[in-house]
Amino acid sequence: MYGANKKILNLLILKILQEHTDAKHRLTQGEIIRLLQLQYEITCDRRSVRSNIQSLQDIGYEIATHGGCWLVERDFDDAELRMLIDSVLFSRTLSTAQAKRLIGKLKSFGNRYFHAKVAHISNLPELSHADNKQVMIVLDVLNDAIEEKRKVRFTYNTYGTDFKLHPKRSKPYIVNPYQLVANNGWYYLIGNYDKYDNVSHYRVDRITAIEILSDAAKPTSVVREFARGFSLPRHMAEHIYMFGGESVTVKMRANTSMMDALVDWFGKDFRIIQEDADELIVSVVCNEMAMKYWALQYGEYVEVLEPKSLRDDICDAVDWMRKKYK
Repeated sequence: MYGANKKILNLLILKILQEHTDAKHRLTQGEIIRLLQLQYEITCDRRSVRSNIQSLQDIGYEIATHGGCWLVERDFDDAELRMLIDSVLFSRTLSTAQAKRLIGKLKSFGNRYFHAKVAHISNLPELSHADNKQVMIVLDVLNDAIEEKRKVRFTYNTYGTDFKLHPKRSKPYIVNPYQLVANNGWYYLIGNYDKYDNVSHYRVDRITAIEILSDAAKPTSVVREFARGFSLPRHMAEHIYMFGGESVTVKMRANTSMMDALVDWFGKDFRIIQEDADELIVSVVCNEMAMKYWALQYGEYVEVLEPKSLRDDICDAVDWMRKKYK
């Protein structure tokens, strides 16, 4: 394939080390020579292999030569690659085709032994992936708009009974984009619907026909919920289900066994006001609508005490559900 062109010999040797070696799998100089001939139709001697490996080491590649040659430092180790692949595999934002393509690119960072470890990843069609084929375009446009601090216009969609996406309304949305976040397997845009002064969230996989406008985005300082400054960790803790609207201080009684769930959902910013043998009274700042659904989800283990409006709303929901299941 490469004939007698030895000017790129060091690059070919590097590629062989990337594809065939790790701490457990090392190559002798003779094996490198055989692979050069087999894969690239290029011949060389041990002295050429040794000098080219030295050249690679001189320009910064960490190549070990004791007990055989192997590439020590990689862009990603196997555990990092597996985490990245799993994040794509279980992402519901990407379409199946996009997920397969991205996983293929990630696998190329590993060697042949890593490929064998992930050969079983072939069940993408069975997982839940987005129907929107424009997701990557949407993400690219939103990244540019956020960087350039400009407004965007897009169609926002919802599912119909035909299991297909349809525009939620005929008029496009004009939004000031501030941040992209991942939550519960979905990507969301945190922004501000231009006509109002509150924060709104939009599922990226529901966005189509997006374009950047020439108008400058509204600064966060004039958005009501960002008046005390924008902190992404705080915002995510207060908007656990990505509902819009104001956050409130919630006091609730919880079983001590709920500590793991409380930290998982709200981080470590909530306060323990009172602690007994098997009960806690905690205070947390959260979006009121999100807290309603969270309290219903964990209804066996928590009781909302304040605010009264939220407690009454939960009581009404429980009464309504009890009537339905009679």
